[in-house]
Formats: sequence, structure tokens, C-alpha cells
Amino acid sequence: MGAMVFTGGPIWTGTDSRPDALAVSGGRIVAVGDRSEVRTALSGPYELVDLAGRLLVPGLHDAHVHPVQGALERLRCDLSHLNDRAAYLEAVAAFDPAQPWVTGGGWSMSAFPGGLPSREDLDAVAPDRPVFLPNRDHHSAWVNSAALRLAGIDASTPDPRNGRIERTPDGLPSGVLHEAAMDLVTPLLPEDTEADYHRALLEAQRYLFSLGITSWQDAIVGAYAGSRDQYGTYVHAAATGELRARVAGALWWERDQDLSQLDGLRERMVLDGRFTARTVKIMQDGVAENFTAAMLTPYVGKDFCGTSNVDPDRLRSYVSALDAAGFAVHFHAIGDRAVRECLDAVESSGNTQRHHIAHLHVVNPADVPRFAALGVTANIQSLWATHHEQNDTLCVPFFGPARVAHQYPFGAIARSGGRLAAGSDWPVSTPDPWQAMHVAVHRTEPPGSAESAWPASQTPMLPEQALTLTQALTAYTAGSAYVSHLDHEIGTLAPGKAADLVVLDRDPFAPDTTLHDTRSDLVFVDGEQVHEH
Repeated sequence: MGAMVFTGGPIWTGTDSRPDALAVSGGRIVAVGDRSEVRTALSGPYELVDLAGRLLVPGLHDAHVHPVQGALERLRCDLSHLNDRAAYLEAVAAFDPAQPWVTGGGWSMSAFPGGLPSREDLDAVAPDRPVFLPNRDHHSAWVNSAALRLAGIDASTPDPRNGRIERTPDGLPSGVLHEAAMDLVTPLLPEDTEADYHRALLEAQRYLFSLGITSWQDAIVGAYAGSRDQYGTYVHAAATGELRARVAGALWWERDQDLSQLDGLRERMVLDGRFTARTVKIMQDGVAENFTAAMLTPYVGKDFCGTSNVDPDRLRSYVSALDAAGFAVHFHAIGDRAVRECLDAVESSGNTQRHHIAHLHVVNPADVPRFAALGVTANIQSLWATHHEQNDTLCVPFFGPARVAHQYPFGAIARSGGRLAAGSDWPVSTPDPWQAMHVAVHRTEPPGSAESAWPASQTPMLPEQALTLTQALTAYTAGSAYVSHLDHEIGTLAPGKAADLVVLDRDPFAPDTTLHDTRSDLVFVDGEQVHEH
């Protein structure tokens, strides 16, 4: 780990400081300030890194991501880069014929009428092989008739608790399984091996490094919806030194179990090292597109309000017990009722930990100031806060005009003093942080994105909820480091902290500079280069 001095361009420290230079030695930041002062902090030779007008920032931290799953999909039948029915079916037809199942995923609900593809389409291109393809948000899966037959799903199969089987008018399964209904098929899927997960983790690390993401919080560490538990994958990679990123794992809370699982979670707590695990993930509801997001009032034209996966009374007791055990809780909450239930649970607990709520699609205005009052961090996925086809056609019509105005209130939470963290939810959406920051600042679709062809995509969604670039970048650095208990190491550029650094290809704060296509030219972890564009 040689010594380096970065100078010749702007340096964003995450504080009010605007230094001329930054020095690194032994993997740590040793000085930040005037160039002549910084040089004197180094006792020996050093490499000069000329920023050439480019911005130096702390390594970015994705506070809500599923990297192993994302990489597995990249390595299989990956639909995430495609955008229409014909392209999806072409990819399925071309998938490796040696594989007994077609797996992967990443389809968009907006590619199909009502967000619902059909089994007949898959049957036409894969008549003999079973197909199981989760959509981008992983709350629904597209299956063919072969998969339904293997799972014994027919017109007489009841909907499972916390799940739904989409059906044709005659009651037959139509080819889409929502939430827990996916679990009727997932036990039949070919089992991923430890080698598969190890390969996927290293591919995910390489890919995230290329985007300037040097650390992350894995939002589900545990067996979920048929996935393999990746806890051992992280522990092994950390022990061998192959895990170079800093990773905080959110241990999965089995929503159908009770507090008896707490002892097992305690045994998995890891406080130090490249991989830590001191957070627990509770998925309190589903998503609005399939009406499983928990709402305070019924969906327009429906007689139901969505699903609370954990009874609110039980949720309060669980969060109190987890808080007392030293665990922060990472909540999934999409609907306004789910958000309120999570805030209520924190309020009734000891509230001594770094609890945070992810997604926040709809938040009742009465609950906005509670984030600051309770010290609960808003873990935002800002890329979703636009007028895009899926939201405008599958969510907005069922919210009603009052609730439509309550979507993704990031600006209001920040103005009330709430802390923001930021993440991508990859593979639900791209892990590119600069596309997300474009949306956070402009509340419009990034130019050239798959959704930018939608007519309303360049009309800002609730522009009063936009963030400044400083707020968005702080969420992706200091805010996210905080919820992962890594703020002592990363998140700002200060002497003594780890030299996790990114040299961008531009200064995004400069006038008329675009955000969505910003790239990472150089990326360092502990002062060692891990990516060069």
C-alpha cells in the first residue's frame, strides 16, 4: 500500500472542508488540506495522482442491495437489460439447453398488460423445460405450465398465506405467482451450490467496484424464497481475503416464526471484520403493483388494504427484543400503513440501535417528522421516484389523488431533520448510483434509460421532494455508512479513516454537468486500486 497524494481537482470530503489535496499511506487517509501541508505528512516517496479537474469522493456505500442474487441473474437467463415481451421470450428460448430449468429473471411488469405475463407465452418457447423467472422487484415470478405441473398447482390449489396465484377467468393458474405463492415452486429449483454463490459474490464485487461502490449492506442474508443462505459465503470470502469490500449483512427474519429465532440470530452476530452482521431484516409488507403493500385505506376499486406480513403487536415485541439484543432493524416498508407500523414498533422499543426503513413508496405526512424524532434513517431507493410506466399504470390509478401526493417524500424527510441513507435494491434496479442520484435531484427518468420513452418520464414526480446533489451524495456515503455501523471507517474523507476513494470522470457539481452518465475512473479500497475505467 504505497503512499499517494491526490490533487489537481476538487475534493468532496462529505464535510464543509474543501481541501486542495489528500494524502494516503498504509491504506489510511493521513492528511487532508493544503497541498504543501499534505506533502509534509508523508515521510517518504509518494505517487502523485492528478485529478485533472475530476472530483474525488469517498467510496460509495449501497445501503440496500442483493449482490449475490444480482450476479447470479447476470450469469443466467438475465432479462434485466431487456424491456419487452418479444426480447424476453427470445432470451428464454436461447437459454442454455443443458440446464434442466430456465432460471434467472429481471422482467419488467410494464412490458405486459396489467403487469401480468402468461404461461402460454413461456410454453411456446419452453414447452418441455420448467421455467421460473422472478420479476425485477422479486415479489412475483413468471412460470410455465411445466413448472406449475411439477409443483402440483392447479385450479384447486388455494392461495397460500401472504401470497396469491394469478388465475384466468376459469380459475386456472395464469403463470404469475406473487409473494409466498412463489414458495410453492422454489423448493423444486435446482439447488445453487456454494461454488455458485462464491463465484457470484466475486462477480458482484467486481461489478460494484466498477461503479464506485466500495461497500454495501446486503439486505437479505439468509434463506429466502428458495435462495441459498449466503452467510457462509461471506464468512468464507472474508476469511480468505477475497472479500475486499466492507459488507454489512442484514440477517433474515422469518416472518412466520416467533421470537424463538432470536437465539439463532445472536449466534450469527458478527461485530468486526470485512463482513459484519448486526442488523436484522424484517419485510413488513409487499409491493403496490400486486396490492400487497400495506395501506392505511383500501386501494381504489378494491376492498382490501394490502398485507402486513407481521402482526403489528408482534412486530413491536420483536423489535423491542432485537433492540435489546443489540440488533438494528432494517425494515422493508412500501405502503403507508407498513411505514407507520415500523415507526410504531421502533417507538415502543428501547430504540437504542440504528434502525432504518427502506423503500418508503408511500408515507403519510403525519409520519414524515417521526423519522427525525425517533432517529430512524430513511433508506431510500431514489431511482424509483419518477413517472415511469410501471408506477403510472400499475400503482398510481389505485392510490387515489391524496396518496399519489405522498410518494417518496425524501425532501420532506430531509427538511424535517431526518437522516437519509441510499441504496439500489439491485437486481430490482440498476446498482449505478449516479442514475439514482440523477433521479434524487431531478425526479425524472435518466435520459436513455429503459423507462425514458414513457411520455411522462421527463415530467418531475413531486419536484418538491427533490434533494440537492449534496444531500443525495451524503446519503450514498455518510448516511449509508451510519446504518451499516461503518461510519468510524468510511463515509467521509478525514485523517484516520480508510482510504476507500473514488475519482470520478468529472465534477458533477460543476454547472451544466450531467449526473446520470457519471462514471468512476479510479476506485481504491484501503489505498489499493480495485478498478480503473
